[in-house]
Amino acid sequence: MNKCKVTGKRQMNAHNFNCIISNGKRFVYVLIAAFAFVILTLNFSWAATAAKHYTELTFAPLPEPKLPKYERYVLNNGMVVYLMEDHELPLVKGTALIRTGGRWEPADKVGLAKLTGEVMRSGGTAKHTADELNQMLEQRAASVEISINEVAGNASFDALKEDVETVLQLFAEVLQQPVFAADKLELAKTKERGRIARRNDDPEEIAQREFKKLIYGQDSPYARTTEYATLNNISREDLLKFKEQFFHPNNMILGIVGDFEPKKMKELIQARFGDWKPKPNLIKPQPPKVAPAISSGVFVVNQPQLTQSNILIGHLGGQFNSPDYPVLDVLNGVLNGFGGRLFNEVRSRQGLAYSVYGYWSPRYDYPGMFIAGGQTRSDATVKFVKALQAEIKRLQTQPVSSQELAFAKESTLNSFVFNFEDPAQILLRLMRYEYYGYPSDFLFRYQKAVAATTAADVQRVARKYLHPENLTILVVGNQAAINPPLTQLATRVIPIDVTIPGSPQPQAKN
Repeated sequence: MNKCKVTGKRQMNAHNFNCIISNGKRFVYVLIAAFAFVILTLNFSWAATAAKHYTELTFAPLPEPKLPKYERYVLNNGMVVYLMEDHELPLVKGTALIRTGGRWEPADKVGLAKLTGEVMRSGGTAKHTADELNQMLEQRAASVEISINEVAGNASFDALKEDVETVLQLFAEVLQQPVFAADKLELAKTKERGRIARRNDDPEEIAQREFKKLIYGQDSPYARTTEYATLNNISREDLLKFKEQFFHPNNMILGIVGDFEPKKMKELIQARFGDWKPKPNLIKPQPPKVAPAISSGVFVVNQPQLTQSNILIGHLGGQFNSPDYPVLDVLNGVLNGFGGRLFNEVRSRQGLAYSVYGYWSPRYDYPGMFIAGGQTRSDATVKFVKALQAEIKRLQTQPVSSQELAFAKESTLNSFVFNFEDPAQILLRLMRYEYYGYPSDFLFRYQKAVAATTAADVQRVARKYLHPENLTILVVGNQAAINPPLTQLATRVIPIDVTIPGSPQPQAKN
């Protein structure tokens, strides 16, 4: 390399400047060449030692998941409490499960449970207005939320470790002393009216909503929908009564996980909830009974603007506590996924679907559904339905191969570790098991049963629980474009009217 000479600390002539630039370029070229040589060497080395087919790869077995240490105890007022320490981050999270749900609201006031949960939080408390509550939480980057779904109430808080005393106090206020501000109720009802007005915008949402009505019955607590009329029937007094019916310490499970000292946390819980009076002679609400609403049939929601069909087929299913649930979950694995029968046959080989699936989908304390479906172009609708039916029948008549069984079991067992991703998830599952009366080791029993499942087991449950000859079939699509027509599936095709009834405005009071 040429030497370049610079005279003086701040002086440089053109020759020296060009010399330095030239030498700099040479240095960069040498560096690039050396880097390329290293990369090529590594690539040749990798190719010589690591070029294996994926079936030849071996992996160490996954570690056996274990429950973190936790404590369960009961306050004198009957509130069940779970505590689980997690000191990884200076955060504390709490969740309360309340034995309530939309399935216990009056039929003429559907939407009451959801509004009760929403306005409990948005309407403020006896000590703090809604704005004060929001400001105190925002200043601490904390949250308090309440919601009530079909089968349970869920209240939660998130806080920094240093703010947990204040946030837990606000959380307790919202649960015990909500005021259900009238203006917040009207705001919540207005938002709900907007959801009703938009509920037919998404064909997939239409299919899911109407299919539940077909399986459970449109008046079933597991299928009915909020309407303008039911919203108009709901008053602030209804929210107060609903809250008073269910929100009591002896009807609740509280779980707290995070960075706390157990003795101090117990003192805080006692201070915030210990004086809350229990409801005497509390009777645990029993789930409404479920019976099949329709034995079978073909139904259509005509949507002329659509260029494809959304399809659901199925029938009433079962519960998680069925002794055959683990085997049925393996059956799900045989049907689904990139290596599953539905994907391989209906999507890949026949090219009939953009998406396709089939699941035995149970619930904790009432029957779920067996449901299969997907989306396809209009002119492939009938072929798609017949292909689904054929694959369901094939589960009953053709035993799964050893490869299919291994794929389904390994997929399930290898994903088991994701049930233990973080302590909050684990604690909530323990609480949920107690809420529904399941054993605390239910998940581990399930794991062992999956591991013991055989091909004969899968065929046995397919024959016992699946009813391909008695399926309810729902199509949401452009009926005129469906060719061959749906009458190839049944002599009678029953239309479903999804027109939204009533006025969005509340009824005038005399």
